[in-house]
Order: sequence, then structure tokens, then C-alpha cells
Amino acid sequence: MTFKVYYQPDKTMTPRRENTKSLYLEADSEAAARQLVENKTEYQIEFIELLDEKSLAYEKQNPDFKITEF
Repeated sequence: MTFKVYYQPDKTMTPRRENTKSLYLEADSEAAARQLVENKTEYQIEFIELLDEKSLAYEKQNPDFKITEF
């Protein structure tokens, strides 16, 4: 399954919408995706979204789209 993870790049700062970034990753579940990001980064996770086929196809149209591998 493909997930879109919205995050703040720094856990020590107060979350601000303007600083929200996202990454895409493959995982077996939302919990597995959360654990992977928490274990491999210093990001503060805001939201994890499971992408269905249509959403994934839309996201792939962005030239900056790439699946993050840790």
C-alpha cells in the first residue's frame, strides 16, 4: 500500500501549516508507515493518508513524486 505522510521537519518547533511537507512510502499498514518514519527520521508526523488508485495516479503527475525508501 502507498501512503502519503504529512510531517513537520523538526520535532522541537511548534507545527505550522506553512512548514508542512510530505513524503510517499510503501508499507503494509498505517501503523507500519508511522513506525518506519518515526524510527528513521526526526520528523513530527501530522497525518498519514492511504492513497487509493485514483489518488496515487494524481500524485504521480507531480514531477517531484517519488517513493521514499529508508
